[in-house]
Amino acid sequence: MSDPVRAAGCVLWRRSPHDGAIEICLVHRPRYDDWSFPKGKLKRGETALDCALREVLEETGHHCAPAAVLPTARYLVNGRPKEVSYWAAEATDGAFVPNDEVDRVAWLSPPAARTRLTRPGDRVQLDAFLAPGPSDA
Repeated sequence: MSDPVRAAGCVLWRRSPHDGAIEICLVHRPRYDDWSFPKGKLKRGETALDCALREVLEETGHHCAPAAVLPTARYLVNGRPKEVSYWAAEATDGAFVPNDEVDRVAWLSPPAARTRLTRPGDRVQLDAFLAPGPSDA
């Protein structure tokens, strides 16, 4: 089997400006017409965490503070293995501007994010983020 494609991303979250509840950021990629967590492929010489932070900024316009390591996603893309490392990360500042990769972001309650995720396997990372309780994230 070939070496896996390595990628990294974050379950990006914030406290709602309205009621302080946890909100999860999902990105819509028009190329795939899907909803997912911000993520992308590692560049040569880049660590997985550096990649995750770069991808969050590029795709959402937000800086973030990474915290807990979440389960790694492993799946096949066109017959080739892919491994995506994930972190929980709190959005600290920034603003979304539509771009070539991402045309929309949605800040959703955890149950709404769980429903909106296109790939059922992504729910593993969301569930892991929620398991200890959002105040521990």
